[in-house]
Amino acid sequence: MSTEPAHRPPTIDATAAARWAQLAPEAASPWLHEEVGRRMEDRLQWIKAKPRHWVDWAPLRGGLEAHALVARRYRDAASFVIEPEAALIPPTGKALAAPWWSARRWQGSQASFDAPPEDGVDLLWANMALHMAADPETLIAEWHRRVATDGFLMFSCFGPDTLMELRALYRRLGWPAASHEFTDMHDWGDMLVGAGFAEPVMDMERIVLTWPNADAALAELRGIGRNLHPGRFPALRGKAWRSALAEALPELAPAEEGGGRIALTFEIIYGHAFKPPPRVALSIESAVSLREMRTMLQRNRQGL
Repeated sequence: MSTEPAHRPPTIDATAAARWAQLAPEAASPWLHEEVGRRMEDRLQWIKAKPRHWVDWAPLRGGLEAHALVARRYRDAASFVIEPEAALIPPTGKALAAPWWSARRWQGSQASFDAPPEDGVDLLWANMALHMAADPETLIAEWHRRVATDGFLMFSCFGPDTLMELRALYRRLGWPAASHEFTDMHDWGDMLVGAGFAEPVMDMERIVLTWPNADAALAELRGIGRNLHPGRFPALRGKAWRSALAEALPELAPAEEGGGRIALTFEIIYGHAFKPPPRVALSIESAVSLREMRTMLQRNRQGL
């Protein structure tokens, strides 16, 4: 039996993930993302650190209202935005720009697309992005690079029980996978530690959304994400397939209140972790980046 760790995530088509990342939302940030962002922002009250600067990773899809909540909490902190997809920078800038008369101008600093501080930011906020990444370990490593020593990462994403009703329905009907698989929070914790973060704290909750009919459910699902599974339906489906899905959803994913309403579960994972001072393993020859060397020298002068 192989002792090599399983590739994570094994069920994401990298090409499909790239297409999704470049697709601008049709309207405002998804309601579910905003709600998760609101709940994650509420968790900041338990963190004593007060960031001097923070960065929001891909806020257009992650949640514009959530961005405003964090900016209001840290109104004295410099605010930055990183949109990894160049095509989404203009719509993100337009969405975040507050007119001169808006009360939003007085609720926190205006977000800047300028490069964040070279030594990193005190908080990197990443709402509902990680589960759509084809190479999450590389993304987490990038976040680690962006966070300053003693700063922290705050993120959320979908967990394994997300869309369990829909996935069960597809299996029952003999269809290909309804979604790619979502990573367990313990695996996320391992990846955080592997990237150099410390003291990861993970928790989860389940949110059940209901809709009056299949059309409403499918429309909202399209705004939340895409099925990135390599084994998904290889081509467009016809009206007969859609009719079969619309007929099966109320029966196999019924809401408690009945009446033909549809209910789907979303497992939400929340995580935060701090970036500790760099440590250099002693060897005959050791390589240390200029940034790490500067941080270690500063801490030595301060007696930390």
